[in-house]
Amino acid sequence: MIDTTKSIEACANYYGQDSEEMKNYLLEGEKRALELPNRGPIDIDSNGLLSGVIREAYSKYGFYIFENVLNKDELEDIKSDLNRLSAKFPTGPESLFDSKGEPAMNANSKALTIVWSKPLGDPLGGTQLANGRHQIKMFEPKADESAPEAVPLILLGSLQFSDACLRTYAHPKLLKVAENINGDDFAPFNEALFIKEPGIGAAVSWHQDGVTHWESENFNEDIHGFNFMAQVYGSTAVNGVWVVPGTHKEGKIDIKKLVAKSGSERINGAVPMICNPGDVVMCNRQLLHGSFPNCGYEPRVTVNFGFHKRSSVLGTQGGGIHSESQVFNEEIIERRSRLLGYAIEARKQKYPDEKAFSYSPFLKSGKQFKWNEEARQNIIDYNLDDLSI
Repeated sequence: MIDTTKSIEACANYYGQDSEEMKNYLLEGEKRALELPNRGPIDIDSNGLLSGVIREAYSKYGFYIFENVLNKDELEDIKSDLNRLSAKFPTGPESLFDSKGEPAMNANSKALTIVWSKPLGDPLGGTQLANGRHQIKMFEPKADESAPEAVPLILLGSLQFSDACLRTYAHPKLLKVAENINGDDFAPFNEALFIKEPGIGAAVSWHQDGVTHWESENFNEDIHGFNFMAQVYGSTAVNGVWVVPGTHKEGKIDIKKLVAKSGSERINGAVPMICNPGDVVMCNRQLLHGSFPNCGYEPRVTVNFGFHKRSSVLGTQGGGIHSESQVFNEEIIERRSRLLGYAIEARKQKYPDEKAFSYSPFLKSGKQFKWNEEARQNIIDYNLDDLSI
């Protein structure tokens, strides 16, 4: 695991009179996280079934860490794309140009692509953004004077900007896990990059992701789907996502009340997702989670992509967070699912000796895809159809 000794000290120092409490919180959370029996390799048997031990641990805690999923070559592939992509980022929230004065990577995007924040800020906490699900404001430390005025926190619709992320989206073992959890007709959700640079990376306030099914008579622990969180540089107590295990089964949580009970935003019982580069977390979207500003020395970039049960999406009025609120019919789900088809074909081109994943709805419909320049144009602004519930 990554040695975070120096980062924990540096992070705690940002918290002034609470520095000792923050240091202990980080250390104790790290220890509890590593004691949980919810990590290991992806284990799928000859019949294509996910290990019962994994399913039980995921159901109990609401998250599971799959170790060593992405090998060194795939990680380097992603890093290369990230370096190219970051050079084409706009210079700020209002800019359409990169640092060289050329059109930014999202200059012509119709869909929302980048969520910005002030350095070490919390742009969503305590606001009505995202349906007000980020109920409290996290502590916002003062960043170094040399920090930029605004930093990117989330890149949405990431598959149109990165072929490497598109190929990772089609990782056959991960898609097999999705099939086991959500059924062979599982539906896409949303894809994003979370960017937490050292000393400037912003916080994401405590929240639960789902917005549509909390009062459903069919409510269950999987009704809002899950996210895969692939770690490019690793994840620590300082830069990573924290969760409260088991809360995915509790329904909608009064976060303000929970924070008041804990005495601060350092919620009792929470643990960080501790990961090495190449590990992939499967995280239930109903699980209470959030992240502190990255006051340490290690970067975190998470390749995030989620999936739903088709029954959760079909005929549902969308939540309006990742896309405009609309009733998701078969046509919209099929249109959004084309990303899976393109991703599977793109991965075949890169890894021809790997056994590709077969998506059941494509097998039944006979629909086929080719990954080429025409397809690349076809997925521009695809996230306007994100299946947000």
